[in-house]
Amino acid sequence: MTSRRSPSSAPLAPHTQPFRWVVLGIATFTQAASGFFVQGIGAMGIHLQNQLHLSTAQLGLLISAAQFAPLVGLLVAGELLDRYDERWVVGAGACAVAVSLCAGSLAPGYGALLCVLLVVGAGYSTVQPGGSKSVASWFDASQRGFAMGIRQAGLPLGAALASAVLPYLALTLGWRSTLLTGGLVALLGSAVFMGFYRRPPTETVATDHVIARDSTPRASLRSQLGIRLRMLREPSMAKIMLSGTTLISVQSGVGILTVLHLHEAASVSAGTAALVLVVAQGAGVVGRISLAAWSDRSRSGRYGAVMTCMAAVVIGMAVLMTPLGRSPTIACCVLVWLGFFGFGWYGPWVAYVTESAPPGRTGFALGLAMSANQIAIVTVPPALGLLKDLTHSFVPAWALLTTMTAAALIVSAGAERRHRHSCSTRWTDFAWFKSRSTRDPEDGPGVRRPGAAGRTRQRSDPSGRDRGAFRP
Repeated sequence: MTSRRSPSSAPLAPHTQPFRWVVLGIATFTQAASGFFVQGIGAMGIHLQNQLHLSTAQLGLLISAAQFAPLVGLLVAGELLDRYDERWVVGAGACAVAVSLCAGSLAPGYGALLCVLLVVGAGYSTVQPGGSKSVASWFDASQRGFAMGIRQAGLPLGAALASAVLPYLALTLGWRSTLLTGGLVALLGSAVFMGFYRRPPTETVATDHVIARDSTPRASLRSQLGIRLRMLREPSMAKIMLSGTTLISVQSGVGILTVLHLHEAASVSAGTAALVLVVAQGAGVVGRISLAAWSDRSRSGRYGAVMTCMAAVVIGMAVLMTPLGRSPTIACCVLVWLGFFGFGWYGPWVAYVTESAPPGRTGFALGLAMSANQIAIVTVPPALGLLKDLTHSFVPAWALLTTMTAAALIVSAGAERRHRHSCSTRWTDFAWFKSRSTRDPEDGPGVRRPGAAGRTRQRSDPSGRDRGAFRP
C-alpha cells in the first residue's frame, strides 16, 4: 500500500530552502580551492622566471597549459553534468587537480611542469560549469545573479589568496612547494563538495526526464548533434561568446601583466606589485558579487551589466597606454579598477548563460560558452608575453586588448538595439491582438482590458527573460 504525502509534507521549492546558501558556500569554496594554484602563477611570475630561467612568453605558456585541456574538456563536462549528479562530476574533477599538483611537486623542470598543468586543466574542466549549474538549480531568477556573483567570486578570491601565499612559498621554499600546497588545497575542495553537496529534489525529476528522453531510439546521435549546433546559431549565444572571449582575454592580461607592468614600467618593487595584484583580485571579488546583484534589478538586465564592464575596461587600459601608466599611484589605481570590472563581468555573464540555455541543457550551454572562452585563455597569455618580448613595451599588449574589447562592445551594442527593437515589435503586435477582446478568460473579476489606445506593453530585458508587465 502506497502512502499518500500530505500537502504540508511536500518538499519546498529549492529557492525557498535555507540549504541553498550551504550549496552556494560549498560551490564557492570548491571553485577557489581548485583554481588556487593556477590563479597564483601570475603573482609568482618573477620568482618562476628567476628559478626556472623563463621568458615572458614561456611564463604565459605555463598559464595556457592549464587551460588547454578544457577546450574539449568543458564540452565533455557539460554533457556529463546534464546526465549525472554534479556531486560526483565536480568532486572527481577537483580530486584530479589535487593528485596532479601533488605529483607535480616532483617535476624536474619546466617541461614536466607543462605536462602537469595539462592534467590540472582536464580536472578543472568539471569544476567551473558544474559549480555554476549547481548554484543555478538552487536559486530562482530573482536571486540567481547575486548567487552567481558570489559563486564566481570564488575564482578571484582563490587568486587573491594564492597571490598572497604562493610568492612567499616560492621565495622561501622553492617553486615545488607551491604545487604541493595547491594540491592539498584542491583536495580539501573536492572532499567538501562530495561530502556536502546535494541536488534539489525538483531538478532530479527534471533531469531524469531529459535523460530518459535522450535515451530513446529516436534520440539519435545526429539529432542530438543538431540540437547542440542550433544553440550556436542563437543570437544570445553569439553575444555570449563574443563578450566572453574578449573579457576573458582582458582578465588573463590583467593576471599576467599586472606584476610585470608595475615592476618594469612603474618601478614598483616585486613585493608591492604582487600586493597590488592581490588588491585587484579582491576588487574582482567585490565586482562579481555587486555587478551580478545589480543585474538582478537593473532595467538593462544581465547583458547590460556585461557591456558596462566592457566600456570600463576600455577606459582603464587606454590610461595604461599613456604616460600616466608609468606613474606608480595611477597605475596601481587603474589596475584595481581593471580588477573590479575585468574580473567582475563574470558574475552577470554566467547568470545570462544559464538563463539563455534550453531546458535540460544548462550544463552543455555552460560548457559550450566556457569552451569558447578557453580559446582566448590558451592563446592570449603567450601572445601578450611574446608581444611584450618583441617590442620591449607593455603598450602594444594593452592596445591589443583595448581594440578587441572596443570592437566587441560596438558589435554587442548594435545587436542589443536590434534585440530590443524586435522584442518591442513583438509585444506591440501581441498587445494589439489581445486588445481586440474586452476581457480575457484568465483575468479575474473586475479586471478591465485596455483598448487599442492604451495597449498593454511588456518590458523585456536583454537577457531574454520577461521581467513583468505594466500598463501605462
